[in-house]
Amino acid sequence: MTQGAQGSARTNPAAASAFVPPQPRAAEASARGEHTHGEHPVPRVVAPTVPRQRPVVQRASVRGQILDALRTALVSGELTPGEVYSAPALGDRFGVSATPVREAMQQLALEGAVEVVPNRGFRVVQRGARELAELAEVRALVEVPVMLRLARGVPPERWAELRPLAEATVRAASSGCRATYAESDRAFHRAVLALAGNEQLLQIAGDLHRRAQWPLVGGPTVRNRAELVADAAEHTALLDALIAGDLEMVHTLVTEHFTATP
Repeated sequence: MTQGAQGSARTNPAAASAFVPPQPRAAEASARGEHTHGEHPVPRVVAPTVPRQRPVVQRASVRGQILDALRTALVSGELTPGEVYSAPALGDRFGVSATPVREAMQQLALEGAVEVVPNRGFRVVQRGARELAELAEVRALVEVPVMLRLARGVPPERWAELRPLAEATVRAASSGCRATYAESDRAFHRAVLALAGNEQLLQIAGDLHRRAQWPLVGGPTVRNRAELVADAAEHTALLDALIAGDLEMVHTLVTEHFTATP
């Protein structure tokens, strides 16, 4: 307290009692992290802690890889029709646990490729020539009308864009690998049907096509290279007819293609 203020306080007691020493400014107090009684405290801003989520893609990826491997084994005849395979045994074979194998096999059961055998595993479904013929008939009923409609409306340049896929089937056939050819075969047919813009059609036709590629019981488990090459040649011939707008030839080639496809 200054001398003037002290003198004033001695001469006027009320002034002394009313005297309030100077307070620090609110901004200065806030800068020092102090809290003044005249203002509300400034809340501290704390960055929220974002919990780390466990990756779930990895398990789904493993299941998908096992499913693809099992489908390939079915097409190639590596999984024998009528045989029972356990999930733990297949897991050891693929170097994974039994869980993703069991999940993949359950998907194959929904597709009709295998059937569940309680307490044992999964049996590969046995198919005969009659089932193959029925699948070919249904595929023709589904795909032929669509291809004929597309042949009338899709311009030649759009068909020409599918040439690389048709040529890919020829290369796959030349390799002699049934599984490789089966994949390229499905890709070509899917690309043709995709021009219709109907997702349900793609799913139904794709399921029928995949089932038609499983090997027959009592027949050859693997088609020879010449048969694959001949089948692939029908793709290029079909594409040529579609580009030319030859509807009669398209109908003939598509029908014969489904009849001859295993």
